[in-house]
Amino acid sequence: MKAQLFASASAAALFASPVAVMAQQAEAPPADTAASAQQRDENDIIVTATRRTARLQDVPLSVTAFGQEELNDLGIVGFEGIAQNTPGIVVNRPTQNFNNFTARGINTNGYSAGLQSAVAIYVDELPISANGNSTILDPNLYDVERVEFLRGPQGTLFGSNSLAGAMRIITKSPDLDDFEASASVDLGLTGSSSVRQRYNAMVNLPIMKDEIGLRVTGYYRNEDGWVDNIGTGVEDANSLEAFGGRAILLLQPSDRMKVKLLASYENSKPADSGLTNPQLGKFVRNSDRPDLFQGKLTNYNLTINYEFDFAELISSTTLSDYDASFYVDLAGTFAQAFPFALDAYGYDDLFVQETRLVSRHDGPIEWVAGFFYYDKRRTVDFAYRSSLEYLTENNLTGLPDEYYQRFNSYTDQQEIAGFGEVTGRFSDSFWVTGGLRYGSTEVQSFTRGGGYNSNYLTLAILGLQNFPVTVSEIPYAAGLKVKDDRLSWKASVSWKPVDSLTTYATVSTGFRTPVVNARAGLISTIDENDIVIPDGAKSDSVTNYEVGLKGRWLNGDLVANIAAYYIDWKDIQVQANRVSDTIQFATNIGGAESYGLEFEFIARPVQGLSLALNGSFNRAKVTDLTPGEAAISGAELGTRLASPHFQGSGTLRYDFPIGAGDTAYAAVNVSHAGSFPNQFPNVPGNPDAVAPTYDFTQAWTNVNLYVGAKLGAIDLGAYVENLLDDSKITYVHPEAFLDGRYARMRPRTIGVRANYRF
Repeated sequence: MKAQLFASASAAALFASPVAVMAQQAEAPPADTAASAQQRDENDIIVTATRRTARLQDVPLSVTAFGQEELNDLGIVGFEGIAQNTPGIVVNRPTQNFNNFTARGINTNGYSAGLQSAVAIYVDELPISANGNSTILDPNLYDVERVEFLRGPQGTLFGSNSLAGAMRIITKSPDLDDFEASASVDLGLTGSSSVRQRYNAMVNLPIMKDEIGLRVTGYYRNEDGWVDNIGTGVEDANSLEAFGGRAILLLQPSDRMKVKLLASYENSKPADSGLTNPQLGKFVRNSDRPDLFQGKLTNYNLTINYEFDFAELISSTTLSDYDASFYVDLAGTFAQAFPFALDAYGYDDLFVQETRLVSRHDGPIEWVAGFFYYDKRRTVDFAYRSSLEYLTENNLTGLPDEYYQRFNSYTDQQEIAGFGEVTGRFSDSFWVTGGLRYGSTEVQSFTRGGGYNSNYLTLAILGLQNFPVTVSEIPYAAGLKVKDDRLSWKASVSWKPVDSLTTYATVSTGFRTPVVNARAGLISTIDENDIVIPDGAKSDSVTNYEVGLKGRWLNGDLVANIAAYYIDWKDIQVQANRVSDTIQFATNIGGAESYGLEFEFIARPVQGLSLALNGSFNRAKVTDLTPGEAAISGAELGTRLASPHFQGSGTLRYDFPIGAGDTAYAAVNVSHAGSFPNQFPNVPGNPDAVAPTYDFTQAWTNVNLYVGAKLGAIDLGAYVENLLDDSKITYVHPEAFLDGRYARMRPRTIGVRANYRF
């Protein structure tokens, strides 16, 4: 009977399937979520994507959710694994600690220098996403409640810079009742000689039963590299050391109140970049010193939950510091003819406050209302360098050391917003949802006085020797203060023709904050006829039109989802480069459109066997462009945006018993992404010339194998990642300053894992 029902439902699913979501067992909602969940089917997927605990089938959004068990099963430890198994998502990752997501085709290039990422990334209530050419630390994903990826603009609940989506990493709160402990060890071999070590541990202590609990998590990673740097003479140069931890103290002084204190620290220290130069070899790069993209993230959070009879009050206060190095060899700009590099170090100080009320009843009216405040100062020490050897050899005198330009700048950004969302349930099968967010943003950049500039680049480009370098002071400068007020809104209608099928139609909007150019008005010292750096870029915005179906049959043994969308993107923020001196700046161009289809299919036809398929088809291109905008950006009317036409993954897994309560498993996971352009095709400022950096990524396929056994509290497994040893190019840097601009897939890695839970 089950097989007959399965076959019938499978046929129906081909015509009725909603948005992509990875299956996940229902888990207790985290302590800071809205209201207690009602009794639900054991296989229901529970998310808090709408700031309320809800069944995924009832949420009129495209959401993918990964629980900790699924992350472990797929070997997902960071953003790459999330992107490979989420439909419609690509992570542009030139090297460790650079993570810029593309969702639903909304991206002009994978680097987005000076621009906010189009996808907001949250760790609990802390937004950690930043502008594209900044390091974004890859957070550890051990002992999390779940990871949720929301596709489409999320402006009403998650604010600006969730232009194309939002990813939420939700940490696990302490258990007040039971002692718990877990640990994991992952040892792998990449290629023939590069050892990978990953260690994680957690302990949960119920200090005072039902009242006080402490949960502490720690990790350490030590991974050899696989890229040789011929400039520094170091083999396997892109090694990684990373470590950190998290402590959460949960207090429950009464049945109505919870107080959660969180402190976390993560330090990621790759020893060099993984970008390569194909002309030198498959996994070979060239820089005079290691390119360092390292980051340290410290996070403190206080979350208070109080349950009134009518609603739950949630207050979240976050203080965060992020220190990051950005040391990069820029000599590729001039074909390595002379030393030219940047040693920059940045400091981000953030304060985030969000307070919201969430109704506690299940209808007919359910609502969320809140207030959001965000304050960030980014301070950067810029130090452009030559080398003492070059200066001495060419008798270029007058500099205090090897640095020919030094200055400090900082940018202040503030956002304040009020938001709300209301759902009206006319019946169990029909409801409507509307949301609004009104926010004000303010951005201003400053250059501190006391720095200096010089004519070193001019002398080096002309090949002059025996000249004194002219040094000039950089004065204090206040950049243009940019303010913007924006209203984001969302409206959706949901209808369940039968209990197993939910349909919805949603219109939603989103925007990004304005961008100021720190060096606005600057004239090129190399070519005074080149572009004068503009003031900045105003906010861009999207309107997303989406229809979807979410079907779930046979107690969750069959799930079929589909979503179709059309996105209108206006006033696109773009990053351009001045040709003569490669100074980057932000500006706006007309508009683009993106449309596509996302799907997911999950089936468990017989006990122990499961199949999960998901993917997306997308077309995205520039549709509105003036000749002036084409000249400054390098775009053309009809230019394709930086996203693949098809991307998807599939997992086939079989679990079977091997003894009393013990099981074994075998699984294969295949992910694929098509080729796409790395940038606009022409040279900014010279639209008749094809950009020498214009190129395409390669279509790639990644195959992973997993086998193992779950023996009580111990899970032992072996794996092969990138079984086919595919070395396709997954990222092409759009800037000319790098000698190595190509990222490749990690070589085949073979390893073993052991997980223990007490």
